[in-house]
Amino acid sequence: MIQFISHYTEHYSYLDGIRMALQGGCRWIQLRMKDATDEEIRPIALQAMQLCKDAHATFIIDDHVALVKELGADGVHLGKKDMPIDQARQILGPQTIIGGTANTFEDIQAHAASGANYIGCGPFRFTTTKKGLSPILGLEGYRQIVSLMRKAHIDLPIVAIGGITAQDIPDIMQTGVNGIALSGTVLRADNPIKEMQRLLQLIKE
Repeated sequence: MIQFISHYTEHYSYLDGIRMALQGGCRWIQLRMKDATDEEIRPIALQAMQLCKDAHATFIIDDHVALVKELGADGVHLGKKDMPIDQARQILGPQTIIGGTANTFEDIQAHAASGANYIGCGPFRFTTTKKGLSPILGLEGYRQIVSLMRKAHIDLPIVAIGGITAQDIPDIMQTGVNGIALSGTVLRADNPIKEMQRLLQLIKE
C-alpha cells in the first residue's frame, strides 16, 4: 500500500498532486496542509474528497479532527503534537480511521491502547517536508519495531514515512512494514503519474 501525502510545490498545487497520485493508481490520500486553518483547508478538502470518491480511494485529513467530522472524510492522521487519539476517537466515533505518528515502539504501544487504526512510523531518513524531526529509524529501526510488535501481539498496519525514494522501497518492505507514505518522491519526478505507477509496482513485487 502507498499513502500519498499532499504537498504544495512551485509546480503543483495540493489538488494537482492528489489528482496525479490517483491517476497513477494510489488509493490512499492524506491531505496535509500544515499551518493552514479549517477555512483554508475546507474548499480544497471538499474537492479532494470528491476526487477520492470518484477513484474509490481512502481520504484522510491531517490533524483537523473537527473538519474530518464536519465533512465526513474517511479519517484523520494525528501527529505527536496533535489531539490525543482517544480524544479524537470520542469525537469521530468507531467507524472513522485514525492514524498516529510514531517514532518508537513505546509510541506504538500507546497508540494501540488509544484505539489507532494504523501507524505512520518514521522518519526513515531526513526529510525537508517535516519540521522538528524525531531520531531517524533506518531499516534496522523498522525491523526492531516490527519484531517488538509481533512479540507484544500488536496487529496494527505500519506505514513507513520520511524521505523514502523508489530505491528504498524493496528493502523497507522486507522489514515487515505494511506500506509506504510518500510525497516529494512523486512530485519531484518528471512524470508524477508514471512515477506513482512504478512505485506501486515496486510495492507489489
